[in-house]
Amino acid sequence: MSTTTRTPQKLRTRKPITVGAVAKNLSALVIAVVFVFPVYWMFSSSLKPQHEIMTKDPIFVFTPTLDNYTTATGVDLFWTYVQNSLTVTIGAVLLALLVALAASFAIARMKFKGRKGIVLIVMMAQMAPWEVMVIAMYMISRENDMLNSIPMLTLIYFVMVLPFTIWTLRGFIAAVPVELEEAAQIDGCTRGQAFRKVIFPLLAPGLMSTSLFGFITAWNEFAMILMLNKDKESQTLTLWLTQFQTAFGSDWGATMAASTLFALPVLIVFLFLQRKAVGGMTAGAVKG
Repeated sequence: MSTTTRTPQKLRTRKPITVGAVAKNLSALVIAVVFVFPVYWMFSSSLKPQHEIMTKDPIFVFTPTLDNYTTATGVDLFWTYVQNSLTVTIGAVLLALLVALAASFAIARMKFKGRKGIVLIVMMAQMAPWEVMVIAMYMISRENDMLNSIPMLTLIYFVMVLPFTIWTLRGFIAAVPVELEEAAQIDGCTRGQAFRKVIFPLLAPGLMSTSLFGFITAWNEFAMILMLNKDKESQTLTLWLTQFQTAFGSDWGATMAASTLFALPVLIVFLFLQRKAVGGMTAGAVKG
């Protein structure tokens, strides 16, 4: 009769709660409330009737209504503004990704004269405030008869998001072992095929993080559109939102609804990309 011995399982010990851990959790909670509460108040106010918004005591329990959204979307040229915003934002992001893929691959993989200088220029362009370039961009657009032009605005936004895109993708490409690319070439792939089949699939986090950054930058941009596109039919939602309260006076419900509609696309894109994007921003910044 054989007997079997069982090794005792390790008991899970609960870590003691320290004052430092409590302080960190409380700090995180306070910061979360500070950042989330204005968003909550904007969204909840967009669903309230006007008389429930302008009260001395805040009302947290109310019957929601969509009248404010009907008022906001009923503005003249609203859907034109939506189309213009999506066109310039998506166009700028796609152009930046296309150019940055080639540029970052050349910087990370190829050795040529002036390579370090190009990297330095990219970093300087990334740190430069674009507001100081408004006058220069205005003069360029005027001389080329491209004021009130959606394509010109798309090109300007493309130039704005390109440096960060190149810098981030460069880090990801440099992090891919060059042996993988060489192995693909030994198996019969050209350099372009090796990039497309081996390196490109590994760049998903970098592509998502740069797409998110580019989308937020182009979607929220205000100074360029204010100076370049005076024609109402060529404006975007950013400028429309600043003029909304003037058009509707003190209709705060409609104003909050307009603000919610403006923030909604960025929120959707962020929720869709946030898992890959957060890791992509940190990894692309330190690798290479």
